[in-house]
Parts: sequence; structure tokens; C-alpha cells
Amino acid sequence: MAHHEHNLAIFRGKLKFKNNEQKIWGVFVFLSIVTIIEVALGIYKPESLMTPFMSPFEGGFLATLANIFLSPFIYMKPLNLIFIFLTIVKAYYITWDFMHMRDETKGLRRMVVWTAIFLICYLVLILLIEGDYIFEVYKENYIKFDF
Repeated sequence: MAHHEHNLAIFRGKLKFKNNEQKIWGVFVFLSIVTIIEVALGIYKPESLMTPFMSPFEGGFLATLANIFLSPFIYMKPLNLIFIFLTIVKAYYITWDFMHMRDETKGLRRMVVWTAIFLICYLVLILLIEGDYIFEVYKENYIKFDF
């Protein structure tokens, strides 16, 4: 009986439902709220979230190293970081609840979730680096390669 109650709980047991239908609607509402927040931020784009936290460092070898390692995250607009975070939250929650990862063994959960998180972070990093390169190429009107 306790296992059945665990299956009907979300948010680590903070919110419990009486049956599966209610739980599905609860998860639907949660994911809808997160999506509505993403869409609203994408439409309105608050000015306070459109300026980066920091500007790039100038001069010296250490400044160059700091720019290389910190540029994908610290110099990014906070709005982009919010979008990335909310997308990862939705992906994690869909995997945890709808793919029933919470009922699997700890090893399988870690293997699936950690691999997905690593690959998503790697994809975001590559997209940011390549996107910045393409932006700079077109901004400077300097095209080394004819794509």
C-alpha cells in the first residue's frame, strides 16, 4: 500500500493524489505552468534579463583564459540561462514521472539521468560556442569560409 501511495506523489512526496488520473492532471498543470513562464518570458523579454552579468575581461593571458572558460555562462544573457534551466527542469520531470525513473534502481536512474544531463550541457556549450563564432563572423563582415 505504501508503494502505491509513493507512485501517486509528486515533488518528492510533498503533493499526493488519490488516483492516477489526478496525478496526470497535476503533472500536466506543473509542466503547463513552467511552459507558460517560458513563453511569457520569450514574448516580453524583460530588459533587466537582456543584459549580461559581466563584460569580457581585457588584456593579459589570464584574462584570455577567463574569457575562454567563462564566456558560455557568465557573459550570456540571464534570460538564456533561465530558458536553459527551465528546459532541463521539464526534461528531468518528464523522465522522472512519465518514464517512471523514480521506481527504478539507483544505478539505472543515475546512468540515464546523468548521461542525459551531461549530453544536454555539452550540446548547450557547443551551440553557444558555435553560435558566438557565427555571430562574430557576420558582425565583422569577415567570412573565411563560404558556408
